[in-house]
Amino acid sequence: MKRILFDNLAMKISAILIAIFLWLFVTSGGQSEIFLEIPIEFKDIPVGLGIASNANKTVHVTIRGRELMIKRIQPADVSVFVDLSNAHAGERTYYISKQDVKLPYAAKVMNVQPSSLQIRLDEIVVKIVKIKPTITGLPERGYSVNTIRVDPATLSIQGLGSEIMKIRELRTEPMDITGMRETTSQSLNIDTQGANIKPEYNKVKVTAIIGKN
Repeated sequence: MKRILFDNLAMKISAILIAIFLWLFVTSGGQSEIFLEIPIEFKDIPVGLGIASNANKTVHVTIRGRELMIKRIQPADVSVFVDLSNAHAGERTYYISKQDVKLPYAAKVMNVQPSSLQIRLDEIVVKIVKIKPTITGLPERGYSVNTIRVDPATLSIQGLGSEIMKIRELRTEPMDITGMRETTSQSLNIDTQGANIKPEYNKVKVTAIIGKN
C-alpha cells in the first residue's frame, strides 16, 4: 500500500499543486471592475407626497466580478433604489448603501457615489383654475368675434404645492380663426407650460362666436 501511495510521488504532488493553482485562478483570478452611471429609482413614496427637488438624478456604481461576466453587464441591468417609505414633507438627507444596488449576476458592489442625497418632498394639492383660450388670426373682412366660450371654463389641477400655487390660469393650444365667417368650435389641448401637474381634463371645448359687423 505504501509503495502505491509513494510511487511517482513527485508527479502526484505536482498534479495536486497544478489543481490547486487552477482552482485559485478560477475562483479569484480574472477579476475586473466596471464603473457605471445608474439612474436613481425611488420606491414607496408616501401617499400625498411627491419629490419637489433632487439635485442628483444618477449615482456612479463600481462593480467587481469575473471579467467575462462583468463585460456582459449593461447599465439597464443594474438598479439603484432609495426607500422613501418613512419620508415626510420637507428636505432631508437620504443615504444609499451597497445593499440598495440590485445586480443581475453574482458580482460585488465596491462603491456608490454619492452615498447620500438631499431630497425635498412636497405635499400634493388640488386647485381650481380658469381656462383661457388662445385665439390667433382674424375672421374674414366684415366679420368679427362676438364671444369666446370655453367648456368647462374652470378645472381642477393636481400637483406639488410649490408648483400649483404659482399657477393662476391655464391656456389652451392656439385656435386659428383666420378667414372664418361663422361660429366654430374646436376641442383643444390644455397647455401646462411644462409644469409637473395633472389637469382634471386634457382637453376643453372652445367656441368662437363669429358674426357680421
